Amino acid sequence: MAAKRPKLKSSAPAAAAGRLDRMLGAHLAAGPGLVKAADRAAAVGAMGLQIFTGNPTGWARRAELPKELPAFRARMKEHGFGPLAVHAAYLANLAGPNPVFREKTVELLRHELRVAPEYGASFVNVHIGSHMGTGIEAGVARVAEAVERILDGVPLADDSALLVLENSAGGGNGIGESLDELIDIHECMAARGINMSRVAYCLDSAHLWGAGVEMKGDDEVDRLVEQFDKKIGLEKLVMIHYNDSKAAHGSKLDRHQHIGGGEVGTRGLAALIRHPRLAHVNYYLETPGMEEGWDKLNIERSLQLSEGTLKLKPLPAEEPKVKKVKEPPAKRVAVAKKQPTKKRR
Repeated sequence: MAAKRPKLKSSAPAAAAGRLDRMLGAHLAAGPGLVKAADRAAAVGAMGLQIFTGNPTGWARRAELPKELPAFRARMKEHGFGPLAVHAAYLANLAGPNPVFREKTVELLRHELRVAPEYGASFVNVHIGSHMGTGIEAGVARVAEAVERILDGVPLADDSALLVLENSAGGGNGIGESLDELIDIHECMAARGINMSRVAYCLDSAHLWGAGVEMKGDDEVDRLVEQFDKKIGLEKLVMIHYNDSKAAHGSKLDRHQHIGGGEVGTRGLAALIRHPRLAHVNYYLETPGMEEGWDKLNIERSLQLSEGTLKLKPLPAEEPKVKKVKEPPAKRVAVAKKQPTKKRR
C-alpha cells in the first residue's frame, strides 16, 4: 500500500492577506542591516525575505553573529512574513571532484545550517553544482555523499533549517538541469540512508527555461508539476525562485530578467504563480536591481500575473526611483534571549 501523502497547506503568511494565496518574497541585500532589509521588503510589498549571511562569492563566514539578530527576528514576525531563506555562497559545489573545494563546501553548508536558526531561517538554499566533466553519474554520487556528511555534522533540532537543493540551467556541466537528474539525486540520497525529512528542493524558473524545460503556459506547467509529484513528491518542493530570463530557451544560460520582460513571458510565469497545486510553495524573487528600485515593480508585476493579468505595462527605460524606507520610531522592547533547542535524534 502506497504511503499516504501529507496534505499541503497554503504558504500564505499574514503579510499576504487579501493579496495572494501563497508567499511571495524577495532576495534583498543584508549589508545595510538585517532590520533595514526586513523593513525594505515590507515597504515594497514582499511577504518574505531571502538573504546571504556573508559574502556570496567568498568562503569566509562571519566570526560572530550579527548583534541585531534578536531585533531582526522580531521585525520579521512584526511584518507577518513567511519563511526566511538563506542562500548559500555561489562557490559551493556539491558535485565537484576537487577534494579541497568539496571540504570547503561541506564546511560552508554545515556553518549555514548551524546559524540558520539564529536568523530564524527555515531554508538553506544551495546550487547543486557541476560535475566538472567527470559525468552525471559520478556527480550525482558525490552530491549524495556531500549531503550525508553535511547533515551528519549538524545535529537535528526542533528549529533546524531544511537543506534545499536548487535546479540548474545546465551550463558548465551543472547537475540538476532536468527533472530526471533531480530524481537521480533524490534516489541516490535515499539509498544512502540520508534522513530525507531534512532535504527539500527549489525550482528556479529562469534555470528551468535555460535548461530547456517547457513552461510556456498552463499545460506545460501542469506536466512539470505532475512529473515532480509522481517521482519526488510535491511536499518536497518548498521554494520557487521566481524569475524571468534574458536567455534563449534551452541555451543552458542563467540570466535573470524582470518579471514579464524576458523570454519566459507572462503566460508561463502566470501559470507558475497561479498553479493550484503549488500554493504551499514559497516564492522568492531574484530579479535584477532589487536594491535599485526594481523590487517594488517586480512584486507588483508578479501580483498582477497572479490575478490573471497577462498584459503588463512595458518595463521603464530607466531604473525606478528608490524611496528610502522610513525607520519606525524606536520602541523599548525587552527581547527574550533565544533558548537553546532540544536536540532530536
